[in-house]
Amino acid sequence: MSIPRLVFVTCIFSLGEIALAAKLVTYIFGDSLTDVGNNNFLQYSLAKSNFPWYGIDYSGGQATGRFTNGRTIGDIISSKLGIPSPPAYLSVPQNVDALLKGVNYASGGAGILNDTGLYFLQRLTFDDQIKSFKKTKVAITAKLGEDAANKHFNEATYFIGIGSNDYVNNFLQPFMADGQQYTHDEFIELLISTLDQQLKRLYQLGAQKMVFHGLGPLGCIPSQRVKSKRGQCLKQVNEWIQQFNSKVQKLIIKLNRGLPNAKLVFADTYPLVLDLIDNPSTYGKISILSLTLCSRLFNYIQQQCTHFSIAVFLQVLKFQIHLVVM
Repeated sequence: MSIPRLVFVTCIFSLGEIALAAKLVTYIFGDSLTDVGNNNFLQYSLAKSNFPWYGIDYSGGQATGRFTNGRTIGDIISSKLGIPSPPAYLSVPQNVDALLKGVNYASGGAGILNDTGLYFLQRLTFDDQIKSFKKTKVAITAKLGEDAANKHFNEATYFIGIGSNDYVNNFLQPFMADGQQYTHDEFIELLISTLDQQLKRLYQLGAQKMVFHGLGPLGCIPSQRVKSKRGQCLKQVNEWIQQFNSKVQKLIIKLNRGLPNAKLVFADTYPLVLDLIDNPSTYGKISILSLTLCSRLFNYIQQQCTHFSIAVFLQVLKFQIHLVVM
């Protein structure tokens, strides 16, 4: 059985057409790749991006809490869908009308495991984000009634991008306990078993159509490259990430088989991003320095640098994201 997945192609049908076919509502979960300002509302969080030059290429040219110079990948996907980018949940937690249109729970520094990113002091872990989503459901149910609320959540689409921090801000850090306590085989089983329960909780709260974004080649981010003698990608780390992605794909197959009406898909961005790193000239005028020396695309702490520039995001999305199964 082949796994349902999002693929980057230029055919099938566009996300914009999907949005026109129905009033699309999206709820977003994740880390700094998709955080649009939740951490701004966490007083003691050390994972913030409210300083130059974050936001320089965003509308208004000011920092917004996004960990990028421009739009996040979530913003760009929303644009492709023809809908507004969902606001940060913590900016509208009591505004039911806003919650009905979709919100973003993502938080810089978040991980699948609650210990991940512990040294940021405050962040919304994936468990925290699910708890916030549960509060969202309670508020919407109170306004619409149970049947209408259930229909609303069943028809919404859920974008989930989480797991990078569990490596770069947990397992790969020598001062974090998990890297000392577990072998990688043990650690990845902990991640998958935890993620299994988390996705099931989302499903029980009404999430049926979920898109899980796989991890990119974390062995190629600066914090890992500096560990090699020649600044090369770390093969071992990339192999671990490929193992994680493979196990998530198998988990999604299992959940689709076992949960009635569940439609989970896996967005495999690993090969595309690796090709972007290995063959940057193929994608136009992209500085290799922006890809390897000053990038936070894969969410690691190096506050002086930003994510891939908006130009790089758009180059990736030239392939357009299309739903093959949903």
